[in-house]
Amino acid sequence: MTNIFQGRSFLKEADFTADEFYTLIKLAEHLKDLKARNIEHHYMTGKNIALLFEKTSTRTRSSFTVGANDLGAHVEFLGAHDIQFGKKESLIDTAKVLGSMYDGIEYRGFDQSIVESLAQYSHVPVWNGLTTSWHPTQMLADFMTIDELFGHIRGVKLAYLGDARNNVANSLLIAGSMLGVEIHLVAPKSLQPEESIVKIARQYSNSFMITDDLDQGVEGADVLYTDIWASMGEEDLWGKRIKLLQPYQLNAQAVAKTHNPNTIVLHDLPAFHDLKTSMAQDVFEKFGIKEMEITDEVFNAPYAHQFQQAANRMHTIKAVMAASLGNLFIPQAMSQP
Repeated sequence: MTNIFQGRSFLKEADFTADEFYTLIKLAEHLKDLKARNIEHHYMTGKNIALLFEKTSTRTRSSFTVGANDLGAHVEFLGAHDIQFGKKESLIDTAKVLGSMYDGIEYRGFDQSIVESLAQYSHVPVWNGLTTSWHPTQMLADFMTIDELFGHIRGVKLAYLGDARNNVANSLLIAGSMLGVEIHLVAPKSLQPEESIVKIARQYSNSFMITDDLDQGVEGADVLYTDIWASMGEEDLWGKRIKLLQPYQLNAQAVAKTHNPNTIVLHDLPAFHDLKTSMAQDVFEKFGIKEMEITDEVFNAPYAHQFQQAANRMHTIKAVMAASLGNLFIPQAMSQP
């Protein structure tokens, strides 16, 4: 029996067809239902998984760990100080060693070439937990959440506000265009996506919008989405980013500008919506801003679904692992209705 995902890595959205991406979303919904009904689904019994984390994360690590355990696999975590890429051992040598010991490898870190090389030289499935270019596991969770809330994905209008030259915006543009979502990237011109990313999106759709006009960008949006303005290790950018991105804050005024009473809000987390983190306090002391990419009012509104979105990280990551490494029969991809 053939499984169309068997042995395949999950490195970026464009490696899959729209139907394949949708199939992974529906598989995740199925696995979520099995877990809710306490039905065991040990599709990966006896498998060993390596989690390589050059960049920390609460949700990604927890999703891979709990998901692998649910599937019956064993997990080994290797942090930044455990990985010797280019220091004591070359990336190629490390990939070959890990591939000889583990059945699958997750990587979360920086350059996309690292996860690509891991897949090339380890000869086992490799899953991208995040690089500076792409965030494909996040996309599965995002569009699964949209599917759950709207009952469909195709035809939804999603407006992303903020830094549109990062991995999340890149992935939203590509994955959304693949799935028939009308993507609007609303950002200052200096933080709009590179032409190489736009060129990929045009292979799937011409219905997306890239604009610095907030009113035009959010009009009629079913989904408003935002992300942090700068990541850890980019503290030197905060002053510049705050000046550029404050007009694109996801606040009540931005929600009202959609003129859509059914608009929902998503955020991939962590979010700086209050002063309850040391980083937020540091930014407040330097720049006097209490809320950044999203206001506390919107973050805690009934139409904000970021915690459902975060929970779906685990179910979608389970789907990726089970599809490429598990004892599953998936003979063909599903088409969206």
